[in-house]
Amino acid sequence: MKKAKNESVIIARHINAFLNEYVPSQKSLSSHTLKSYQYALSLYIGFLETKKGISAEHLCGGCFSRNIIEEWLQWLMELRGCSPETCNNRLASLRAFLKYLGNREILLLYLFEDATRIPRKKEIHKKIKGMSKKAVHVLLSITDLSTKAGRRDLALMIIIYSTAARIDEILSLKTKQLHLDAQKPNATIIGKGSKIRTLYLLPKAVAHLKKYLKEFHGDTPNPEAYVFYSRNTGVYGKLSQTAVNKQLKKHARAAHEMCNEVPQDLHAHQLRHAKAAHWLEDGMNIIQISFLLGHEQLQTTMIYMDITIEQEFKALATLEDENDKKIPKKWKNAKGGLARFCGVKSIKK
Repeated sequence: MKKAKNESVIIARHINAFLNEYVPSQKSLSSHTLKSYQYALSLYIGFLETKKGISAEHLCGGCFSRNIIEEWLQWLMELRGCSPETCNNRLASLRAFLKYLGNREILLLYLFEDATRIPRKKEIHKKIKGMSKKAVHVLLSITDLSTKAGRRDLALMIIIYSTAARIDEILSLKTKQLHLDAQKPNATIIGKGSKIRTLYLLPKAVAHLKKYLKEFHGDTPNPEAYVFYSRNTGVYGKLSQTAVNKQLKKHARAAHEMCNEVPQDLHAHQLRHAKAAHWLEDGMNIIQISFLLGHEQLQTTMIYMDITIEQEFKALATLEDENDKKIPKKWKNAKGGLARFCGVKSIKK
């Protein structure tokens, strides 16, 4: 084999450093993100080697050109059967590497800039199947409390539903993040981007969590122990999402026989979505819901909850004071000119 060129060595070193040093050091990134980056780069390098005939000595900046990346995306869809969503995730991972590469090799920064111009594949929005309050009640009442696993699953479902936190946020929760004896019991959640938010817990959730902690962690829980841990690795190993969703489906199938509104293919995300929908039904301020969900943008909450235009007006109406509700909506009154119609300041000069 010919000796690899200097540029080949530089790029290979950066790939290795990106995956083994840079990404793991970013506390805001989960293990799932690292695996996603690893897999995407593996797929891309495999594509270069098997489909483009690129060998080690010929690896260069040009191998990451826009044209080749677009060919790769087409290959993912047509030959590997990847969905548009998966292709977009793979592209995002590759862009993350190219940004890292460009920041360290200024002559290769153009690769990241070109990659940002590649349009995302059009995704088909999948509506999350909702769950009524009745369905949630039946689900929470179906677990077998005579077993240790059943008691754990009930505590887990209750905290997921009561906080509407992401499943990874719940599974990453350590005992020191639960403040059950505070004046206002709460859980400190570390979300995406290491952003912290406080989620208050109602008495029912507090009672179940206290019983759970006593049984599974003893009278003096280790502050660094995961609240919901894997029995294979012990208190310092997180329970996996795969294991959680497997248990949820088992409980859902049993609950479905009593209430057909319970989806048999239930997953943790549906409990989060259900709680958000129920908050909205109860008239909670949409800004509060957005904060509790850990969304940076209100529009993300609107899309996440699949809120229609008509529902959006109702949701935004929860932001108004009772006095404000008596004020006619500016966009419904065409009198007074375009600026007034659009609810903006009139500037005619």
